[in-house]
Amino acid sequence: MTYTINSARSIFPNTLAADVVPATTARFNQLSPEDQLAWIWFTYLEMGKTVTIAAPGAASMQLAELTLSEIKKMSFQQQTQVMCDLANRADTPICRTYAVWSQNIKLGFWYELGELMEKGIVAPIPEGYRLSANASAVLNTLKGLEPGQQITILRNSVVDMGYDANKLGEYTRVAEPVVPPQEMSKRTQVAIEGIDNPIVLSYMDNLNAHDFDALIALFLPDGALQPPFQRPIVGKDAVLRFFKEECQNLVLVPERGVSEPADGGYTQIKITGKVQTPWFGSAVGMNISWRFLLDPDNNIFFVAIDLLASPKELLNLAR
Repeated sequence: MTYTINSARSIFPNTLAADVVPATTARFNQLSPEDQLAWIWFTYLEMGKTVTIAAPGAASMQLAELTLSEIKKMSFQQQTQVMCDLANRADTPICRTYAVWSQNIKLGFWYELGELMEKGIVAPIPEGYRLSANASAVLNTLKGLEPGQQITILRNSVVDMGYDANKLGEYTRVAEPVVPPQEMSKRTQVAIEGIDNPIVLSYMDNLNAHDFDALIALFLPDGALQPPFQRPIVGKDAVLRFFKEECQNLVLVPERGVSEPADGGYTQIKITGKVQTPWFGSAVGMNISWRFLLDPDNNIFFVAIDLLASPKELLNLAR
């Protein structure tokens, strides 16, 4: 059997991903722009009761500062219009600027808007405002989820706002400078119960050390990576760009795994564990599985990253 990216996606089919995340995101996207903005604000306040959202890095805020400064000078009515435009994915200069930011800059932008709203510098939610029944239902669903699922939905709710980048033609992505690789003397090595494959261990260690060049060298030229609830990213150049833009300062904490022979001399490996993000630090671990398909020469052909449905799925290593 010769694997394709599509057939590789079916390895370990019993993996139960947190389908509540895309379902809740879809319900959020059906809200009116006004309700979306209010929902983000109420979510920001609600999560602050149980989860400490870390301040964004200086690089993220520096790249958003010109836009934030422009918004600060506006009237409350103009500020509200800007936020509605973002939710409406309108074609405006600010929405176009927002469209080419990395996810961390977008998250930092909304974090800062929340801070400015609390201070009264940016138009607040009107006093006494009540969410619509639909928005309240989405918020109540969010409250019942695990922190890792909550932060994924919050991320999804703002990352796709702004003008559609696919309509911009050629553009330059705006992202934070890539963190230099950690010094060799400071690197730590993961230990994964049941797994001793050197390529998979190197994947974890290199990502934790921000050594993205060494990380991408583990992949085949036509290899692919599938982030949670997304289509696969195919080809080493595209995967490397994803690592540099979306995976900086992540901490991978794999716990256990299983390795099995697959058709055509391939090897399939499933690992479960946690990932800590710079936005919430070690306080929140997202329950994750990694599903690897390695070719006969032990190169990575495909890896899928799944946000798991529940903590008990960390023990589910069956095919």
